[in-house]
Amino acid sequence: MRKLWFIGFLVMLVSCDLFESRETKTQKLTSQLMSELDWNDVEKYPMFDNCNENVSKTKQRECFQDTLLAHFSSTLREFEFILESDILDTLYLDFLIDDVGKISVVDMEKNEEILSQLPEFDGIIRQSLKTLPHLEPAIKRGIPVTAKFRIPIIINTN
Repeated sequence: MRKLWFIGFLVMLVSCDLFESRETKTQKLTSQLMSELDWNDVEKYPMFDNCNENVSKTKQRECFQDTLLAHFSSTLREFEFILESDILDTLYLDFLIDDVGKISVVDMEKNEEILSQLPEFDGIIRQSLKTLPHLEPAIKRGIPVTAKFRIPIIINTN
């Protein structure tokens, strides 16, 4: 029986976990959690005041996109554009919403026809972002995060 206790005692002493510092264990756990985290998805999409946060992520995304596109559409209707020809095209707008809900344009796909006929289009879109209603940031693991989005803007002058 003494031999069993002695062997058990030796096994406990030789165990690697006993010699690891608390900091090393924390680093390993953090690394494991970070590798399991899906960085391309959020728990909650950014929310305008008119959107319901208690619906599915799909409905949250739809409300977010619909509100944003309705805002752009209403802003563009305020301007009178003189065009040489009709335009039917889709531009893609890449933008960031930071962890406090501030939105900024990262990139707007350039199109020669739109640039030549509507050179002020880029500036109008950027200006309209300044008049957006209040926006709550995206949420991941209960924490507000910066998120990048891409939306299509369909331009139809027919």
